[in-house]
Amino acid sequence: MQDRGVFIALEGAEGVGKSTQLRRLVTAIEEAGHRVDVTREPGGTATAEDIREILLKHGNEPMPPSAEALLMFAARALHTDNRIRPALEAGQWVVSDRFVDASRAYQGGGRGIPLSQINQLADLALNGLEPDVVILLDAPVEIGMERADRRGEKDRFEVEKTAFFERVRNTYLELAAASPDRFYVVDASGDIETVGAAVDSVAQEVLKRFK
Repeated sequence: MQDRGVFIALEGAEGVGKSTQLRRLVTAIEEAGHRVDVTREPGGTATAEDIREILLKHGNEPMPPSAEALLMFAARALHTDNRIRPALEAGQWVVSDRFVDASRAYQGGGRGIPLSQINQLADLALNGLEPDVVILLDAPVEIGMERADRRGEKDRFEVEKTAFFERVRNTYLELAAASPDRFYVVDASGDIETVGAAVDSVAQEVLKRFK
């Protein structure tokens, strides 16, 4: 029986470069000899990807914060039970572009849903599963929004105002401060290579920690 794999979530608000740095992180883990399942939220399974489409598209019907949170956790329950747990139990490392701390930051901090309610949904959907490591890419909101603007068409979250993203960022930083054993905060305000070097350093720390 293989040992359980390690679960890493890469977190951050819009425009912090998660997609680019995720590839770098995965390469470092694979080069250390581990099998990696790379996934994302919302999404990660066929049905969860269907929910992702509902969450991100600009619809004619308003979506209240409660509906957004419930859809997020419905997708997350599918993702957790049908992909993440099986991969971890098979000894694979799992790297997810966002996980439950995204809901604490976006639906909690951003939308104003009490953290106690977010955590109740997490208890129901995840049955105790939390990432072993969270790598938070952090940059000032104006930098992230400027980068996001350059990407072209925006989804339903990316069109939010600066104040929303300030709340998201602040909540992420509060979560990191409250769980320093689980969070690694990376300054994502620099160029790709500078941020990448910091991510490489964190990857080596994590690899040593879970040797």
